[in-house]
Amino acid sequence: MTPILFQRLSLVLFSLLAVFILVTFKQYGISNDEQVQHVYGQLLLNFYSTGFADQAAFTYKNLYLYGGLFDLIAAILEKILPLWVWDIRHLLSALFGFAGIVAVYKITNELAGLRAAFLAVFLLTITGAWAGAMFTHTKDVSFAACMVWALYYTLLISKHLPRIPLALSFKLGIAVGMALGLRIGGAFAVIYLLLMVFFAGLLKVKNFKLILSFYWQSFLGLLPAGVVAFCLMAIFWPWSVMGTDHILIAVKSFSHFAFDMNTIVNGQFINIGDVPRTYLFQYLGIRLPEIFLLGLLSLLLVLAIRVKQLVLVQCLPEITIAIALLTPLIFVILDRPALYNGVRHFTFVIPTLAIVAGIGLSKMFDMLVSYQKWRICFAAVCALLSMNTIFTLSALHPYQYLYYNHFAGENFKQAQHHWEADYWSSSLIDATKILEHYVDKEAISKNTGSVYSVAVCAEAFQGQAYLDDRFKITEDWVTADFFMSSTNMNCDKVLQGEVIGVVERLGAPLAVVKDRRTLIGEARRPRAAPRD
Repeated sequence: MTPILFQRLSLVLFSLLAVFILVTFKQYGISNDEQVQHVYGQLLLNFYSTGFADQAAFTYKNLYLYGGLFDLIAAILEKILPLWVWDIRHLLSALFGFAGIVAVYKITNELAGLRAAFLAVFLLTITGAWAGAMFTHTKDVSFAACMVWALYYTLLISKHLPRIPLALSFKLGIAVGMALGLRIGGAFAVIYLLLMVFFAGLLKVKNFKLILSFYWQSFLGLLPAGVVAFCLMAIFWPWSVMGTDHILIAVKSFSHFAFDMNTIVNGQFINIGDVPRTYLFQYLGIRLPEIFLLGLLSLLLVLAIRVKQLVLVQCLPEITIAIALLTPLIFVILDRPALYNGVRHFTFVIPTLAIVAGIGLSKMFDMLVSYQKWRICFAAVCALLSMNTIFTLSALHPYQYLYYNHFAGENFKQAQHHWEADYWSSSLIDATKILEHYVDKEAISKNTGSVYSVAVCAEAFQGQAYLDDRFKITEDWVTADFFMSSTNMNCDKVLQGEVIGVVERLGAPLAVVKDRRTLIGEARRPRAAPRD
């Protein structure tokens, strides 16, 4: 296949993805973090609209530890667009996700050509932890998109050192500044850059004085990037520059962030502060599609075979990608931060993994060019694995972010039981429809006009946002008429009641709706969720 064909295939893929976003963005449930994040964005907007007088944003929960880039944009768009605010957020988040896929395409094309670029974006597009998450993981995906664009400009800079074009320095500053305007984790982009420059000096220059000159010229070339990044960080995360120690406080908070909460690893409930060092690796191993993992394995095999042919001084762009991939993974092993929700907090490593995997598949096709039978077999395996993943994602819609590969369990139902499932409680969007339909039928037969109290094992607004005026979310679970919950961490078993509906995908229950009106006495009281 010619490079032009892969370029056209990529354009088709981008077009289909754009259509998919526009057609489906209203179908995704609200995540349980969205309300507080949106309030933070509104408070930041008040901060600027009042001439910095209203500083409530900096005392609102712990949101001041985050940048407000996404939430501030969403708060502005809420006043402009004739759409429901949660739909605005999901569309905006998906557009960030789309931008991240474009950056993956550009990086992979720079490194390995159009075929590898197509394969990389295809892998990312069929990865539930990205293509499914990009509608509701508003903070994680937007941050990851900014990080991958920062990586793209870092890679381009690696080809110009030590004389960095001013325009390129500005573009890097914008990407890094936007990442820092979302999370202090944007500092990883700065670390990638510094390590790349450090290795570039060692590889390109042998004389000590010339190395110092190389570093000095690089520093001067990157000054505009630093200024732009700092200014954007200050705009979107004003708290960070309102105290000399604020950035250090944020770094310390997120490096050792822990509270009383459990996650689940292969059926075992574990406090998030006690997760094993392998937690992230385990979840990557079961959240990425099999074809994705095959691409990673393929690159390892290619590197093992061709390691003697590598000339490091000519591989600085590839070294840049290696730095971006290995740095956060090594950080997890050494620092052992509190982790939960699977790969969510490290969503930003998935695009880099897609780049590596796409290159791996492409290089493997090249290696097998003299072995046509093996090449055809390899292509067939890739096609079958891809079709299986696409079928699974289609069956999960609109809950693609729940995707697990076949290494997670015997089937999807077991995977949902042994690992974190619908941690965002997004399936409540369908659970509310079940409850309304149930009461609709009851109203026809009994002609009732009652107002029903509903207990929700999630954030209250996730239920109230979809339910009509006949329902009121209550915190008094003992007296609740109905109960809705996702099945994640067995929260659906906290309250008893007659099951009147289940949200299912691939045979796995995602959310449950219960009628509690006939219960009396102790049967109405909550109980601890079982740990099995």
